[in-house]
Amino acid sequence: MPEIALFEHHLIFFDQVRFRATLAGAAPVAAFKSAIEGVNHQFDQRFMEGESIRKLVQERALFIDCLLHYAWHQFEWSGEASLLAVGGYGRGELHPKSDVDLLILLDNSHQEDQSIIESFLTFLWDIGLDIGHSVRTLEECQTIAKNDVTVFTNLLECRQLQGNVSLYQSLKESLALEHMWSRHDFFKAKYEEQLKRHKKHNNTEYNLEPNVKNAPGGLRDIQTIKWLIKRTFGVDSIAKVEGSAIFTDGEYGILLGGEEFLWKVRYGLHMISKRPEERLLFDHQRTLCGIFGYEDNAEQLAIEQFMQVYYRVVLALSELNDVLLQFLDEVIVNRGDSQLVTPINSHFQLRDDYIEVTHTNVFKEQPSALLELFVVLGNNPNIVGVRASTIRLIRESRELIDNDFRNNDYNKHLFIRLLEVPHQLALQLKRMLRYGILGRYLPEFGRIIGQMQHDLFHRYTVDAHTLKLITFLRDFSEKKSAETFPLAHEVIHKLANKTLLYIAGLYHDIAKGRGGDHSILGAVDAQAFCENHNLSNKDTRLIYWLVENHLLMSSYSQKQDLSDPEVIHNFASLVGNQRYLDYLLLLTVADMNATNPDIWNSWRASLIRDLYYETRRALRRGLENPIDRKESIQETRQAALYILTDKHIPESSINQVWQDCGEDYFLREDAYDIAWQTEAILNHSDPEQPLILLREKQQQGNQSATQIFVRAKEKNNIFAAVITALHQLHLNVQDARIYSTQKNYTMDTFYVLDEDYEPLDLTDALINRVRNVILDELLLVDDYRSIIQRRLPRELSHFNSPTKTYLSTDITNSHSVLEIVSPDRPGLLVHLAHIFVAFDITIINAKIITLGERVEDVFFIATKEGLPLTDPELCESLQTTICKKLDSELK
Repeated sequence: MPEIALFEHHLIFFDQVRFRATLAGAAPVAAFKSAIEGVNHQFDQRFMEGESIRKLVQERALFIDCLLHYAWHQFEWSGEASLLAVGGYGRGELHPKSDVDLLILLDNSHQEDQSIIESFLTFLWDIGLDIGHSVRTLEECQTIAKNDVTVFTNLLECRQLQGNVSLYQSLKESLALEHMWSRHDFFKAKYEEQLKRHKKHNNTEYNLEPNVKNAPGGLRDIQTIKWLIKRTFGVDSIAKVEGSAIFTDGEYGILLGGEEFLWKVRYGLHMISKRPEERLLFDHQRTLCGIFGYEDNAEQLAIEQFMQVYYRVVLALSELNDVLLQFLDEVIVNRGDSQLVTPINSHFQLRDDYIEVTHTNVFKEQPSALLELFVVLGNNPNIVGVRASTIRLIRESRELIDNDFRNNDYNKHLFIRLLEVPHQLALQLKRMLRYGILGRYLPEFGRIIGQMQHDLFHRYTVDAHTLKLITFLRDFSEKKSAETFPLAHEVIHKLANKTLLYIAGLYHDIAKGRGGDHSILGAVDAQAFCENHNLSNKDTRLIYWLVENHLLMSSYSQKQDLSDPEVIHNFASLVGNQRYLDYLLLLTVADMNATNPDIWNSWRASLIRDLYYETRRALRRGLENPIDRKESIQETRQAALYILTDKHIPESSINQVWQDCGEDYFLREDAYDIAWQTEAILNHSDPEQPLILLREKQQQGNQSATQIFVRAKEKNNIFAAVITALHQLHLNVQDARIYSTQKNYTMDTFYVLDEDYEPLDLTDALINRVRNVILDELLLVDDYRSIIQRRLPRELSHFNSPTKTYLSTDITNSHSVLEIVSPDRPGLLVHLAHIFVAFDITIINAKIITLGERVEDVFFIATKEGLPLTDPELCESLQTTICKKLDSELK
């Protein structure tokens, strides 16, 4: 076996003398396995001790080089085969569980080593190497590489390991620029490849569980830049172009620093998952932030600190990727194309539809141009983007944005003008964010860049969420929103000044991550911005109020009984006037949609819509003239009576049903539902048997939920029985209303959505199935089925904060209000229903709220006698039982 002095010099951590001795006296497979296990353990220890990640990744590749040398020489080769490293391994980089990518290259006319190749590959698998391999002739490599840019790219970085050197040289020569994949074609192919890859990851760096390798700003983006530079300039390392016009010193540092950070994360992922894991899953985030030394503090969890660093790194890499790709496109790929220059003003001009500065000292001579650029972009929809050279000047000049810059009246004027631009405001703000301008002009915004919140409700980082919110606010004005967001589309056209809405949107979450109430802290920041930018006292008060109360409407709509006139009156009193209501509605709808795309559904839309219309009605009536409960009840009765008598149903029959119903029924149900249910009760052939009705609940022409009405002989556990049936049907309960009649019937209405949070497609077959499952459960009302156990989704298993309960008394309405905040899981509502049965609790109403990984359910409850819960021991026992039961289900 040939000596390998190079390995002896570099692999001081691997005792080759001992290995060769072991190899001579033992079974080869065992010797190799032992060597791999020992070195892997040593590498992991060095990683935990803070060893240079670049050294670890490169030394691992060198170690595998050495092992493959010994493995190759376990076999008798003819001399006409060559072993090459390709892919990441070809670059001399190897992470703990990355594939060892190999190419066995054969002479076009010589394949006598086929059986040896099979034995060699089998040996590599037997010793535990994760190999990715191909066996091709020289001619096959040339043909495939010519037609497949991915194969060509892998071969571009191939490296000779063992065997016939001349074959390797022939392959490298065939890959030369003049033979295949011109600079232009290679650039276009790699750029399109990147676009497709980014699309798979939602074109954002800010996924909750990002892919370290393939997401925007990930390792593949770094490698794309390296491939393009190597191909364009014919170098085998980007270090050879350092100091050239391709990179600035700062950019080269961002590239290398970002790569090292992501390598550390990737190495840690492979090590702790013991497989080639590229996704930064929640449990891995938690483990890695501990390995990297992050600790919880008063303002941020350790995991949030770690992920903020991660997001800022990948954001910087994304920006660099954009700049360098555009630079290569402008300067290298299209350098021979004609360029049309069109003046804009003394600071800017267009070059082939891309904006650029008129000279390199523009920002130095006129720092205000750093804001003016984005105003120009927002006023000119035909400008495609910003030239790479100008982006670089922006980044080099952004330190000019200091306190003097921020206090300059003209700059303040420019920023307000930016918020007034007619085209793509969110895009201009995103550009400002990526180029480092927004966080410098608004330092308070700079603090939330990359700020995550460790839950499933907040799908995006605070800065990304804020820009999405601005996008929604702008889109509400567009014609396409008339169908998706009809109320928001209608209301936004009534606003006298949309800019105020955008300012409130920018500041609504500005104080996240500081500790304390972010709404109050953010309102203070918003007020300072308004005063600094010379807004009127009237407009400042509105923005302050909106930021401080931006959660008010969503909370009321989901947690309060909107059928109660007093609830509407209280909300209207807090809002005060129609102007504030309109702005709050728009901010609320945009906030909910920008927080999590799964949160907004037809039911939540209907709740917001109902609250808006009822509050508008209360404001028009006058806060000094609140709606009287009896007046409301009488209006509803009269409207329902008109519907029923119009169908020739005798009034005496109607009153016979209604005299059995309490006032709450007419207060909380609308006339159409009362008429529908009353007619069905009168037509029901056997009053002793349960009546079950299903229909779509229509709100202003749109489905909001599926309505299920159940009327049955009263027993304390009817609610629990129906909830159990709905759980078996995999339906999500959004709202529940329970009424007891004087003749010992219970009338329960449930509003449900399917597993995708959409109203049910009410075919005859599905209606019959729902009815039968509910009927079956009602027959077992005193002998429950076991609760169907469903697998807890993986994401939810990482958010297991303890259950919290809050119990208060509503004296006016003679009931208690129980709020339960708990991690979500299948069957939670069924467990609660059974607990209420055990405690003889009557449920009057229920608001079911799921926010990502947690629920915030509100139950309006009473004793069997219909009174609020006043016994302290009963209240404490009920809450303790709920907490213990729900928390035990997650263990």
